[in-house]
Amino acid sequence: MNARPLLKCLAAFALGSVALSGCGGRTDAATDVPRDSASGLNRRDSEPTAVVVDSAMLGAIKIDVIREHAVPRTLVVAGKVQFDEDRLARVLAPLPGQVVDLRAKVGDGVRKGQALCAINSREVTAAVGDHVESHRDLELAEKTAAMTQDLYDHQAASRIALQQAQNDLAKARSRVARTEEALAVLGLRGENELARFDGRVPILSPLTGTIIERKVTDGQFVQTDSTPIITVADLSSVWVMGDIFERDLHLVTIGQVATVATTAYPGEQFRGRVDYISEVIDPATRTAKVRVSAPNRNGRLKPEMFASIALGVGEAERVLTVPSRAAFTQDGRTWVYLSTEPGRFVRRAIEVVQDEGTERRVLSGLRAGERVVVDGALLLRQEEEKRAG
Repeated sequence: MNARPLLKCLAAFALGSVALSGCGGRTDAATDVPRDSASGLNRRDSEPTAVVVDSAMLGAIKIDVIREHAVPRTLVVAGKVQFDEDRLARVLAPLPGQVVDLRAKVGDGVRKGQALCAINSREVTAAVGDHVESHRDLELAEKTAAMTQDLYDHQAASRIALQQAQNDLAKARSRVARTEEALAVLGLRGENELARFDGRVPILSPLTGTIIERKVTDGQFVQTDSTPIITVADLSSVWVMGDIFERDLHLVTIGQVATVATTAYPGEQFRGRVDYISEVIDPATRTAKVRVSAPNRNGRLKPEMFASIALGVGEAERVLTVPSRAAFTQDGRTWVYLSTEPGRFVRRAIEVVQDEGTERRVLSGLRAGERVVVDGALLLRQEEEKRAG
């Protein structure tokens, strides 16, 4: 076979392939969007769209320069708010009977010594009767002992009779003391109170606080068991209980200052001190209990509320922070608005430490000296969405 015709065919095929390849390259160049070589994102998407506002809207926007701050190193643990057991009183029924004159409702504030209710009981009526009878027996025993002593002095009574009279007097005095003690336990002291006694034993609040639980109703019969009829708590101070890992125990000491934050009050912090560290380690979780006592102004910290406990555990380090109100979350990312020039703003994605403080620690996305919108981010978002729509 002659090789010259075959070579001509191969050359023509090669030229056609080159032409098609060139045509394809021009099509891609005309339609493809340039890509950012560092991130792999479309350069058009990576360039933020500026939001321009007028002077009237600019007055509602506050801008601040981002700076580094000295932030102490902290150990943050999860916790839960609980009642201060030293300021909690569970009121029991001192004797069986019927609840009357119930004045306590859940949520009411009460003072120490204030009447919560009363109990009408046959037992207390019998106790008062025994007390009155014991006083009468004491009077008789005193007169008998005095008369016997006089007879003995005049040799008209035997020594045995005198000793018997003195013994009866001692028994009468002991009985009076016993009945007075029984009535004192029920809150009845002094002859004046006994004279005014109407068969009802008042149940008084043992401390100043708030009624948080009531398990009785007016007219209900109660027994003298371990079930509290009313619970009173002083909520001016609460406990926040947390779990410290075994490896971190050396960082925590009694009296250490702690900061408590909750999801219920974003940006608000409550100060307290560590007043207890468990003596044992939980074998399942390898943690020890730590307790923080915190003042509870206006009762904002409520028992069973989840909280986080931040403990200062080292020297301060300089970090970049941004006010928590300046950052917002959208599509799973955290953003802020930067001021590039008067009236002109762009959004930027940043990474921050997600905590409950007033300041968020910036991990990436911002540099010191940049101007960030700290008030008015929502206004700019609305303006941006309006123009995009």
